[in-house]
Amino acid sequence: MTSTTTSHQELIRFLEDRFACAQACTECARACALRASLADPDGPEDQEKMRRKGIMCAEVCDATCRVLSEQTSLDEAAIRLQVEWCRTVALECARVFDDTPGAEDGAKSCRECAQACTDFLAILR
Repeated sequence: MTSTTTSHQELIRFLEDRFACAQACTECARACALRASLADPDGPEDQEKMRRKGIMCAEVCDATCRVLSEQTSLDEAAIRLQVEWCRTVALECARVFDDTPGAEDGAKSCRECAQACTDFLAILR
């Protein structure tokens, strides 16, 4: 195999993982926004915590998707930082959703997003 073929394959893998990460971030943002919208803003403390985490996760995932899907002037280090932040927030949100009855789908979306972020970060290293 030539280095040109290897480089071409690496580029394809990079683009596929970047797209998969952006797509998972979009799904996670949607699930988190939906879950947060179902929480009573004046409800018990655990509902408020779940609502705040859901909103934060939706915002971070949306921002990460934009970074990954738009032509930005961000360098690789800045992209890595954004994706690492997204992974961390998604995992935190998944743990909060785990404690919320009926939020299993939201927790699953968060974990899938975190895994897609992890996979993409492996390509960046």
